[in-house]
Amino acid sequence: MSTRLTIFDTTLRDGEQAPGFSMRTDEKLKMARQLAALGADIIEAGFPIASDADAESVRMIATHVRGPVIAALARCHPADIDRAGWALAPAPRRRIHVFIATSDLHLERKLRMSREACLEAAVAAIHRARRYADDVQFSAEDATRSDMDFLCRLVEEVISAGCTTINLPDTVGYSTPDEIASFFTTIIQRVSNARHATFSAHCHDDLGLAVANTIAAVRAGARQVECTINGIGERAGNASLEEFVMATRVRPDILPYSTGIDTRQIFPASQLLTALTGEGVQANKAIVGRNAFAHEAGIHQDGMLKDRRTYEIMRPEEVGVPQATLVLGKHSGRHAVQRRCELVGHTLEGRELDAVYRAVIALADREKVVTDADLLVIVARLRGAVAQASAPVQMPVVADFYNTPAESGYGHGV
Repeated sequence: MSTRLTIFDTTLRDGEQAPGFSMRTDEKLKMARQLAALGADIIEAGFPIASDADAESVRMIATHVRGPVIAALARCHPADIDRAGWALAPAPRRRIHVFIATSDLHLERKLRMSREACLEAAVAAIHRARRYADDVQFSAEDATRSDMDFLCRLVEEVISAGCTTINLPDTVGYSTPDEIASFFTTIIQRVSNARHATFSAHCHDDLGLAVANTIAAVRAGARQVECTINGIGERAGNASLEEFVMATRVRPDILPYSTGIDTRQIFPASQLLTALTGEGVQANKAIVGRNAFAHEAGIHQDGMLKDRRTYEIMRPEEVGVPQATLVLGKHSGRHAVQRRCELVGHTLEGRELDAVYRAVIALADREKVVTDADLLVIVARLRGAVAQASAPVQMPVVADFYNTPAESGYGHGV
């Protein structure tokens, strides 16, 4: 039996803070609606005190988006909390998310405050936030580099003050999975009132371990996962929602957890975020990258044609991708070329197929990838040539076809 996890999406807050990913109010509303369709349990809509525009965005989302809990971030300052309370007021389900740094490094060098002052500020913030919402989350910034004794004491105090969710972020992506597992296990065991709150993981990807660390935290008792679409966020980004969710879908044998995510909405959410921000994802990005379900190597293509499970651990339709792609490149085999020709309306055999295959490989050596448009030109030209001769078309003749971009469509403009 699987354990239900809460998905806390912070694409519109932590994600939007990353350079190049800012969105206008109308764009944030559009993204929030897609996150609701995706099935996110909680949408962190922004940081209202940061600007009037951010406050207005949070209030608009709180007014128009129904289904998920709408959350807003606030420092442990009265003005921050009041602003967040105002912005969230229209939401029938709302959460105020307060935070303060707890590591000695941050306390001494950034905040210039003592541990005792930090604790007092945190407890006061919980009491103030409870004026606006029964659902209050507390985050200990830089938790994984904080003194364990102090952190456990602080967590116990904020739970006693009425906090319902405790987030323990790996703010700078410093930890490894074994450390994260030990960290969450220790805190949950040592905090006497831990059972009265949900523990949450918020991992950054500075060492490329955000998703692995999130999984480790869940195994150690965290029941809320903080993540973003495409893994966007400060610096190297946050744990990727799509990667974490699909890990639980593909490996229920070792990850017996469920979420409310409609995985068919993952790719549409990724594509919308890309369109709104103008920032694409890397081609080899897991789940949503251009090559995530693309196969070029002949051996892989042959396996895919016989049984997709040979090289795919999930179906592209499961995440909203229309279909897997057999990419025609210099590593492709004849079967893949034949299958791709069939998909564009041409059945080839024998010498025709040999000629088209040679032409595809020759073009791929220059252009890297052969598109359907390229393939149609090759088939049209070479079919006529094969019909007139008993031998395959010679490569110099084929090469001439590639040197006529105006007629054939080859070149950078394709």
